[in-house]
Amino acid sequence: MLDQSHVHGAAAQADSRQYLTLRLGTEEYAIDIMRVQEIRSYEQPISMVNSPSFVKGVVNLRGVIVPIVDLRLKLQLPRVDYNDFTVVIILKLQGAVVGAVVDGVSDVVTFSAQSIKPAPQFDSALDARFILGLVHVGERMLVVMNMEALLGNAEIGVMVG
Repeated sequence: MLDQSHVHGAAAQADSRQYLTLRLGTEEYAIDIMRVQEIRSYEQPISMVNSPSFVKGVVNLRGVIVPIVDLRLKLQLPRVDYNDFTVVIILKLQGAVVGAVVDGVSDVVTFSAQSIKPAPQFDSALDARFILGLVHVGERMLVVMNMEALLGNAEIGVMVG
């Protein structure tokens, strides 16, 4: 006879995905690791005229021009000075490559989509479509971000074609 708890456990494990955790101030966020191309130390990008204030500029990454977005500014969080822990997460989103400046990365965690709980809706600057929900990992609560909505071409003002 088949142990049903083993079957349900295996199904939940098969549905689990890995997420990179990152920090902005004291808050921790999680992003789908399958979107992460690489993590780099922060280097001053080349400024671009007429770009939104949260776009720091562009870098040439092995022949690919990559817009660099400061997530703090994009999310309307207080500006801070960059330090040795500041990194750029290079993401592949909607067929484009984008860099996201964050205060630091922490670790990789695994959880299932079913463990993501809806975030409460507030009248705030943070657009609800940028958040997939909240998840508890041990004692930590992580905000699971929808990076496609947050940093997609239309959202950061990149003209395609």
